[in-house]
Amino acid sequence: MFSIAKKELHQFFSSLTGYITIILFLLVNGLFLFVLKDSNIFDFGYATLDKFFELSPWVLLFLIPAITMRSLSDEFRTGTFEILQTRPLTKWQIVLGKYFAILTVILFSLLPTLIYVFTIKSLSAGGGIDTGGIMGSYIGLFFLAAVFSAIGLCCSGLTGNAVIAFLISAFACLILYFGFSAVSQLPMLQGKADYYIEMLGIDFHYRSISRGVVDTRDIIYFLSIIFFFLLLAVKNLHKK
Repeated sequence: MFSIAKKELHQFFSSLTGYITIILFLLVNGLFLFVLKDSNIFDFGYATLDKFFELSPWVLLFLIPAITMRSLSDEFRTGTFEILQTRPLTKWQIVLGKYFAILTVILFSLLPTLIYVFTIKSLSAGGGIDTGGIMGSYIGLFFLAAVFSAIGLCCSGLTGNAVIAFLISAFACLILYFGFSAVSQLPMLQGKADYYIEMLGIDFHYRSISRGVVDTRDIIYFLSIIFFFLLLAVKNLHKK
């Protein structure tokens, strides 16, 4: 499993693609937070990173499918999946190795954003910020990225075309993140099943953790979604 993760990380960082992906994530967030007029924190007037945690899920929604789209699809396209099958590795070890490699890349992308915390703290009038809320938001953001990674890896195993894998995973992430919230707002569901439908979406649980309260129910939800899509990826490899 660790050999697979090491190989994936080497492939990702052996070209400019990996570095450009991380730089673009930081650049887009930096532009929205500190440059663009309608979204920068200076115009907001409060020492908070709420804007960052509102924007990041939408950036990750496209960033993570771009990272995961070649994970399994390239193995099928180039024929190296047959070589992997000759190794003493189970399907779970292959999937988990690739998954942990993706999470490592996401972690490398999120770590530089900690400088935003120190920037906001130094700019605040009293020198104090809502540390608990920010920590909760980072935990929620990491779990959100972990869910998107599992979805992207699963979708990458559906086809040998990386572009198609990107489109499918981006659409699936969008539906699971925002789709249930949108459906729950339909007039016919108001005051009936709207709350329970909204609970099925990722956005509901992400916002819950972002308030600074790490609820066990939210953690179980995220872990269940991750396990479900990794299981689908393993089942698909068995079919291959």
